[in-house]
Amino acid sequence: MDNGEPRTEYEGIAAAFAKAKAVKEKEEAQGLRENTADNKRAEVQFKASHGLLVAFFVWILLLHVFGIYLFTSGFLLTRLVLEEKSKCDFPPIPLTQGYESGSTERGCWHPKSFDKAVVVIVDALRYDFTVPFRPTPEDKTPHHFHNALPIFHEIASQQPNNAFLLPFIADPPTTTLQRLKGLTTGTLPTFIDAGSNFAGTAISEDNLVAQLRDAGKHIVHLGDDTWHSLFPGYFEPDLTRAYDSFNVWDLHTVDNGVNEHLFPLMHPSNSSRWDVIFGHYLGLDHAGHRYGPDHPATAAKLQQMDEVFRRLIDALDDDTLLVVMGDHGMDAKGDHGGESDDEIQAALWMYSKQPRFGRSSPNFVEPPPNAKTRPVPQIDLVPTLSLLLGLPIPFNNLGAPIEEAFIGASGHDYENMATVARLASAQVHLYQYEYSVARGLEASATSLPKRLWAQANTAWNKVKYADLSISIPEDYYRDAYASFHLYQTETLAVCRGLWARFDVPAMAEGIAVLVAALAVLGVYARGLTGDRAEVTPALVLRGSVGTLLGAAIGACVGYVISDMPFIQVIVLGAATGSFAGIALGFHYVRRRLQNPFPTTFWGALGVVFTLMLSVGFAANSFTIWEDAILPFYLATCGALFFARALRRRETVDRALGAYHSVLFIILTRVSHMSRLCREEQMPYCKSTYYASATSSTSAWWQLLIPFMLAIALPSIIRSYYVGTRSYQSSAPFWIGLALRAGLTLAALYWLLDAADDGGWFDVSNDAMKTARVFVAQVVLAIAYAAGYSTFAWSPPLLSIQSTPQPIVANGGASSIGILGYANVHGTRYFILVTLWALAIILVQKPMGGGAIGLCLWQILSLLEMLDATDMKASSAAIGPVVLALLGSFHYFTTGHQATLASIQWESAFVPLKAIRYPWSPLLVALNTFGAQILCAVAVPATVLWKVPPKQKGLLGDVAKATATHLLVYSAIGLATSMWAGHLRRHLMLYRIFNPRFMMGGVVLLVVDVVCALVALGGTRWSFLSVAEVFGW
Repeated sequence: MDNGEPRTEYEGIAAAFAKAKAVKEKEEAQGLRENTADNKRAEVQFKASHGLLVAFFVWILLLHVFGIYLFTSGFLLTRLVLEEKSKCDFPPIPLTQGYESGSTERGCWHPKSFDKAVVVIVDALRYDFTVPFRPTPEDKTPHHFHNALPIFHEIASQQPNNAFLLPFIADPPTTTLQRLKGLTTGTLPTFIDAGSNFAGTAISEDNLVAQLRDAGKHIVHLGDDTWHSLFPGYFEPDLTRAYDSFNVWDLHTVDNGVNEHLFPLMHPSNSSRWDVIFGHYLGLDHAGHRYGPDHPATAAKLQQMDEVFRRLIDALDDDTLLVVMGDHGMDAKGDHGGESDDEIQAALWMYSKQPRFGRSSPNFVEPPPNAKTRPVPQIDLVPTLSLLLGLPIPFNNLGAPIEEAFIGASGHDYENMATVARLASAQVHLYQYEYSVARGLEASATSLPKRLWAQANTAWNKVKYADLSISIPEDYYRDAYASFHLYQTETLAVCRGLWARFDVPAMAEGIAVLVAALAVLGVYARGLTGDRAEVTPALVLRGSVGTLLGAAIGACVGYVISDMPFIQVIVLGAATGSFAGIALGFHYVRRRLQNPFPTTFWGALGVVFTLMLSVGFAANSFTIWEDAILPFYLATCGALFFARALRRRETVDRALGAYHSVLFIILTRVSHMSRLCREEQMPYCKSTYYASATSSTSAWWQLLIPFMLAIALPSIIRSYYVGTRSYQSSAPFWIGLALRAGLTLAALYWLLDAADDGGWFDVSNDAMKTARVFVAQVVLAIAYAAGYSTFAWSPPLLSIQSTPQPIVANGGASSIGILGYANVHGTRYFILVTLWALAIILVQKPMGGGAIGLCLWQILSLLEMLDATDMKASSAAIGPVVLALLGSFHYFTTGHQATLASIQWESAFVPLKAIRYPWSPLLVALNTFGAQILCAVAVPATVLWKVPPKQKGLLGDVAKATATHLLVYSAIGLATSMWAGHLRRHLMLYRIFNPRFMMGGVVLLVVDVVCALVALGGTRWSFLSVAEVFGW
């Protein structure tokens, strides 16, 4: 064998190997291309399925909007606005002998008492702010607001013929907008005025300001800019100055602006430039919102007002009337919505340098000691001012002349009292007649006022036909006055009853739509088998087509049937078409349908909790104490999880389940220590959310909570990530650095806020405000810019670890470990939950931020409980249900109640210096519903926590959990609507049931939006990120 043979054999082997290698590489390349194509197709399919799931939940949101709209259109009270105007030369009844109508110089219907007037509103001027402190067994020591504004009581007592001070009772709701409508029109407020708008469009009905303009008066306005939305173009443009009314953090800008322009106008050289000045001070209201009434800042503002009115009295001339009033009061925390007596008890003070006023009894010389004595309704201001200034009484007025303004200095001018009472009653009688005709009211509805009107005219005829040769007895006038006053009192009661009529068919339509929407959610969440992503396209297609067809048919029907509101018919048609379409969709996938009712203990538990909440709202006691009932439900869940954990076979699962169950219960108890009590809970509740029950600021020790949160919360989150070795990739940057920095800056924000409130540093308010706003904007930038960038672009939180094998038998090869594999979906998605938590913590007060931090900890604990006890949301409903209970519970721990007064309006200015739409309302919503938002964002985590990266049907399971979560809020929204409608005549409707209904409806819509667009929408980035590594 020569030397070439081995070489030839070797070359043959090498050639064969090269050929085989080429074939192998070609096959691998072909497989890679096929695998890439498969992944691409799977990715496109995922994006389409995901988009359709989002569309389905947006459609659910639309159904809830339809149902709530229909119900509220029948439930929120309405009244018809009559367009008729009172005329100077057309009095509602023949005038007394010797007086002719039509002269604004003498007085249209009655001789005027004043040529000019300065009308000043001190926003939130509560009556007890104006009277001396009188100790009571319940309140033995004066508060900051006592004896700080003595000028009104002092002059009314010392000069009873020149001034009077009375309690001035507002009709709820006590928002400034609604109060200004009542103070200028003399009508009762309703939630919706037909022909007007709750949002503050111009007043179209007859009113005091319009009568002044029609009389050719020069009207000036200074202060709150709400007046200009109600009365556009009414005021002298070169003299009027309006200021932003919504910045409750600013105590001085509006008040200083009013003073700056008011006192120059009072100079005699400018007296010809105006006839009536409307001034509106806001500082007291803002001090109440920011600090509460029992605070030095509120006392300082009252003292400033005292100085202002002393100066104003000195500047007043003899023919000018000065009127000072509050539009509403405030509660112990400085809020006002109309739920308590303190919120509706304002003050009214009138002053003249001429002795024009009087008292009908010597006992009335001293102003009433409290607001329960001799109160006058605020609507009485309109006829009083109209007649004093010689104007016609506005057509829609229901008020009566105030006795002290017309009784005369002697206190016995009952002729004048009977005359003005007759004029006001005649105007009310005319209005009632026109309203009855326009509304088509039955005769029985107005029979009592008609009878009293006839009796009052009979009493007046005794005066009219009395023997003029002798003096008419005072008793004749007194009886006539009493009869007309009784007529007005009863008419007012009748009108309240008329405007408390509900559109029951519209309410029933709304409830029917909400019931149907609940049924659709129930079937979708618990009545389908298999992957919901597979059946959703059929449901979305048919539901959308049905909605459009139903809306079109509704528009046609609404056009033909003119006696039904057009929009209401369209909405009802769209809702009906939606349900018809979705019914066809369920029929199409009928083989996937199953019994939606629970068949397991844990499924039944979720239903029981939801039903107990829903049924409980029929009782006012349950509704009042909801904040104390929810922690009991959560603790019960924790105890049941503990019992289930003890039955687990694996030691690790048993230990983790028990630990997190106990931790969940402890965190619930600690969270419950943050409370804001509502009035009905007193004295059995103690508020801890603020420094005291009468404060709106935080205590010094509460300022430590945000700093503790910044230290502890990132470490707590890190511990849950470390448990599955998921603290990899971008997790250290986001959790360890960015989140901690954001929380630290949020703590700094509230420290700067407290420093500004307490005047800790010799720094201007503007500088402190600029610093605070900058810090808050940086926090939001970290949360939403850095947070969403991290969430959207971060790879899975994984790390590859290679460990050399020392065993020679294994060839010394290395073992490859993927750190974070066990929880790749859950930890990747949870970044979204943490960034929303950061933003929500910023807009909460320090105590509320701590509560949100505990809520986030409870969410993590719940996820571990679900995993350790094998209760993933893919099979059990309890996880999403507990999240709904948790969100509802922490709504209360963040300083809120189901009352309008608990809304923390100041949160709109955390990152802003002034109102900015739409950001300011969104910030208030983030503050108010932050807990529900956070828990809704966390819903997908109940499915994704600790699941394999390539588990099939995860997207459908997320949709199932989302629908289950929405089921709870949908049931609560339906229940609160039903009970509000059923109890519409209940004494506590507007104080308890109506606010809870409004809260239930708003929370439902907010959670709908968050679940569809934030939570379910956010899973897109999470799934795509994991799929890039592990494929589809």
